[in-house]
Amino acid sequence: MHDIGIDLGTTNILIYVNSKGIVLNEPSIIVKDKKNNKIIAIGNKAEEMLGKTPENVEIIKPMKDGVIADLEQTEKLLKAYLKKAVPRRIMKPNILICHPSGITSVEKTALIEMTERLGAKKVYIEEESKVAALGAGIDIYKPTGSMIVDIGGGKTNIAIMSLGQVVTSNSIKIAGNTFNEDINTYIKDKYKVILGEQTIEELKKEIGTVLKKKIKTKEVTGRGIKSGLPETIIVTNKDIEIALKNDLKKIIDSIKKEMEKTQPELVKDIREKGLILTGGSSLIDGMVEKLRKELKIPVFISDCPLTNVIEGTGYLLKNINLLEY
Repeated sequence: MHDIGIDLGTTNILIYVNSKGIVLNEPSIIVKDKKNNKIIAIGNKAEEMLGKTPENVEIIKPMKDGVIADLEQTEKLLKAYLKKAVPRRIMKPNILICHPSGITSVEKTALIEMTERLGAKKVYIEEESKVAALGAGIDIYKPTGSMIVDIGGGKTNIAIMSLGQVVTSNSIKIAGNTFNEDINTYIKDKYKVILGEQTIEELKKEIGTVLKKKIKTKEVTGRGIKSGLPETIIVTNKDIEIALKNDLKKIIDSIKKEMEKTQPELVKDIREKGLILTGGSSLIDGMVEKLRKELKIPVFISDCPLTNVIEGTGYLLKNINLLEY
C-alpha cells in the first residue's frame, strides 16, 4: 500500500511514500501574480525569487508559526507537491499528516477536511513531537519518560512521552523564523543596515551561535537605512549570540516548565536519559552545550534533525496499527 506521510512545516514541506521513502522536500513558498492570481512558482524556484520580485508579484508563505495561516494557498501548494511527488497510479491513499501541540479542534478539523479534499481514503493526524521522537529512534512505547524538543521554523515543540502517549507538551512561537527576525532587528539597530531574508539565513547558518565562542566574522551587503544605497558590513558570531539571547531564554524556560508539570518518576528518567533535540534550528552552533549548561541534564541531538518528523511518519505508516486508536 502506497500510504503517504506529510510534514507540513513552516519552512519546508516533506512528503513520504511508503515503500519509497522521502520523495519531496521543498520550501513552503508560493509566488503569485497579483494581476491574474496565477501561481508563477512554488518551492525551490519560489525561494530563489525572495527579495527579488517586482510589485505585481506576491510572495506567499501559507504556513505561519507551525500552523496553517492561509488554508486555500496551503491546499494549492500541497496539491501541486503531491502531483509532483506521487505517481498517478496511487489512488485514494491513506495520508498521515502532523500537527504541532496546542492545535485547536477547529484547526484540526480544517486540517482533516483539507487532506480529504486532496484525495485521501483515510486521514490520520498525529502530534509532531511524538512523530519526531519515533523518527529520532526513541522507543516511546516503553514505560519510561522520554523528552524531545523540536526547534523548527515556526515553532518549538516540547513533549514528554511514556507508554506511547504524550504526557505533557507545549508549543511556543519561538523558532528559526523568530531567530531570523531578531537577527535582522539587531543588525538594523547596530549597523543601520537592512539585510535580505536569504542573507540573514546565511548568517545564522554560517556564523550563528548561542554560546560565547572564538570570534567568527562574515561580510554581508545590505541597504543602508539612511543612504538607501548598498552598504557592506562585517557581522560577528557575537552579534548573533546577543540577538538570540532572549529567544533561547524563552525556550529554556518553557522546557523547565514542562518538566515541572511532569510526574517525579518520569522526570527522574529524563534526568538519567536526557532529552533529544531535533528540528533544523537545533543545528545552530552551541545549542546542545547551552541547553546542557542551563538544564543540567544530558542533551543530545538526533542523527537527522531535519527529517525526523517525516521519518517518523514512515515508521507509523509501516505500523499502521499504532494509529488505530
